[in-house]
Amino acid sequence: MAIPGRIRAILGSIGPGLIIASVCLGPGSVTTASKIGAEYGYMLIWVVVLASAAMMMYTAMGARFGATQSRSFLQAVADRYGRWFAVLIGLASFLMSASFQFGNNLGVTTATATITGDWASRTLSHLLGRPVVEEQVWPLVFTGAALLMVLFAKDLYRVVERVMIVLVLIMIGAFLANLVVARPDLASAAEGLVPRIPPGGGGTTVIAAMVGTTFVLHACLYQSYLVQSKGWRLPDVRKGLVDSIVGIALLATISVLIMLTSAAALKPRGIVIADAAEMALQLQAAFGPASKAIFCLGFWSAAFSSIPVNALVGGGLLADGLGLGHRMDQKWPRRLTLAIMLIGMVVAMMPQENRANALVIAQAATMLAVPAVGVGMFLMLNDRSVMGRFANSWRQNVLAGFGLVLVLVLSVATYGKLIDQIGKVRDQWRSPEPAGSTAEASPEPEPPGSD
Repeated sequence: MAIPGRIRAILGSIGPGLIIASVCLGPGSVTTASKIGAEYGYMLIWVVVLASAAMMMYTAMGARFGATQSRSFLQAVADRYGRWFAVLIGLASFLMSASFQFGNNLGVTTATATITGDWASRTLSHLLGRPVVEEQVWPLVFTGAALLMVLFAKDLYRVVERVMIVLVLIMIGAFLANLVVARPDLASAAEGLVPRIPPGGGGTTVIAAMVGTTFVLHACLYQSYLVQSKGWRLPDVRKGLVDSIVGIALLATISVLIMLTSAAALKPRGIVIADAAEMALQLQAAFGPASKAIFCLGFWSAAFSSIPVNALVGGGLLADGLGLGHRMDQKWPRRLTLAIMLIGMVVAMMPQENRANALVIAQAATMLAVPAVGVGMFLMLNDRSVMGRFANSWRQNVLAGFGLVLVLVLSVATYGKLIDQIGKVRDQWRSPEPAGSTAEASPEPEPPGSD
């Protein structure tokens, strides 16, 4: 059956935006949406909408730059503002991607182990004659699969695009299926579009977490590279806009689907969850084992889709910031991509206290990266000597300015918490626990913007 021309045109205008959505739809996004829905119900849907609007604006800005310029973004930054600024953005983005990567590895481990149990670790423990835990098995398996894709794909962009489209569709199908079973209150959901702050002291924190997992600025920046990799040029500016809208709209839709499911299934029962694995188990208790399996399939897709793409983002931006190439099939972008994958895998396999210390360092990188990327994109897209008639209009700058202020405020808001965590890590290094101590391990800090 022939596809109507309008639908064919829309399908031909998507790809990079879905790849960006797959970066943001990581285990952090799924966990945050699940926890917020269980605790606050439908109240914070408006946060997803506002954060997605800002994300959509900056993703479209990245696409517009990519389609209208022959240079890469960070090469243009180096030419216009100095190599130091390009290196700053690239290095901070690399560290931020590395910090997200171990969370992606733990996400695929959680999703897989929730379905399969501990058979893999028990089998390996028996074969090796020493204890093995799940965190030492699945990161090796799935990071290994992603490494093979990056190393041996002949047309890496096309392979990544096709794989991410499939995984995003799996996420939509899985989370939509659970939503149908949960039967949310649509009237209450509509009320959630009206901005309200939850009572109590934790409202600002959960809003910051939701914004941080939805509005991921270095992913917006990488949209310009994906558009150039796809081969879109000046006549394709509108395709870049459509692609950005579709990709980020799907990101928002999936986050809302998860939040609605959690609000409908768990909030009325007074169940507050700690993580996505607990969300899956609670769905099983409410609706049967099929709901748990379907949710874990979506959660696994979210985590695994982020493993290769998140690494490509950080590796590509650092390579370009250093002036070592920007295309994902070039030598240095691939090398730095592989470095992020290996860092994420190794940290995920570490004991919990070491992961917590690594995450504190990563949070410092995030505080540096987010403002640097935001300021860099805002300056470049308003620079008429570079963008010409494709520079931001004042209307576009209203939303772009809102997004920039939003990330700056969130960075400042997390500053005090980060300083406290750095102090705890420093005290740990100065006064290590004596051998055999039974002191309870400190919980891992929450990443401010983990995808």
